[in-house]
Amino acid sequence: MKVYIKFITIIFFKSLFFVTFIMTSLVFILNLLSELEFFKDENINLSFTFLLSLINSPSQIFEMFPFIMLITVQLFFIKLFENKEIEIFKYSGLKNSSILKILSVLSILTGIFIITIFYSFSSNLKNIYLEFKSVYTSDGKYLAVITKNGLWIKDKIDNKIIITNSSKVDGNFLYNSFISEFDQNFNVVRNINSAKIDISKNQWKIFKPKIYKKNEYKTEEFIFLNSNFDVNRIKTLYSTLTALNFFELFTLKENYKKLNYSTTEVDLHLLKLISYPIYLLLITLFSSLIMLNIKQIKGSTFKISIGLFFSVIIYYLNNFSYALGGTERISLILSVLLPLLILTIINSLMLYKVNEK
Repeated sequence: MKVYIKFITIIFFKSLFFVTFIMTSLVFILNLLSELEFFKDENINLSFTFLLSLINSPSQIFEMFPFIMLITVQLFFIKLFENKEIEIFKYSGLKNSSILKILSVLSILTGIFIITIFYSFSSNLKNIYLEFKSVYTSDGKYLAVITKNGLWIKDKIDNKIIITNSSKVDGNFLYNSFISEFDQNFNVVRNINSAKIDISKNQWKIFKPKIYKKNEYKTEEFIFLNSNFDVNRIKTLYSTLTALNFFELFTLKENYKKLNYSTTEVDLHLLKLISYPIYLLLITLFSSLIMLNIKQIKGSTFKISIGLFFSVIIYYLNNFSYALGGTERISLILSVLLPLLILTIINSLMLYKVNEK
């Protein structure tokens, strides 16, 4: 049995490395083309675009890894079928269920490695990538971040630099905000204090502002302030979750809570990470059972095509379920569990008489 385990493990990881290498190469090439297009008007060294393409690839590979695992398992079985090794296993007394057990253990170990080591590695590189890229984007003039001291926004409008700090975000409103306007030389133009600001549009409506301008002080019923930020941009700009490791995600979640801001997005991302090894396990079983059920069909291309077809269905099923959870139409836990439950049911049905296949 130990010989079989070693043999299956070697073939599995050879297939995994091969598929990962191919997909990484494709991702890198696509990233490189994208970066070349982005920097076409900049005097940038080619090696810099290579570097950006390289450090951006791991986070994308992480997102694609369930698909990589599905193709890996297909390639694994195609090798067994073509070399008649699956028949040798059968005649030697090694059942299909035993092969599935070995693959299940390997997939769980791979999943644990991915979320504990590879994810931290890829998120750190993604963060470096975003820092490099921000220097060359127009958004580099703007910034929105959440810290333990609240929401901070740096904006630039009509040659004025505007710094906003708010203690709370709730719906379309900022609460307990302090706004400082500076000229191009960073001289203070005016300061504004307000308990409530409507940010539903790019023209903010500031209610009952207290305005400090040089030696003058006045209050108004409301004033308007143009901004590059509305509520939707604030929601999406200040956090890129794939650039945050586990510890940073939990810190971000705590900061959200202090601001009374919805933690749905972060909670969903954390649940997806936690369930990742189980998801890879179910994908592995699914792909294995598909291959065992169609092993009589000749032609490797057709077998891989079937796998690609089902991978697209699984991808959209996942996204649909996550979208329902993200919009709070179903609970977050259910949105993560639903694809897993569907895969479990399908796998259970295909497990029928698996040793006879």
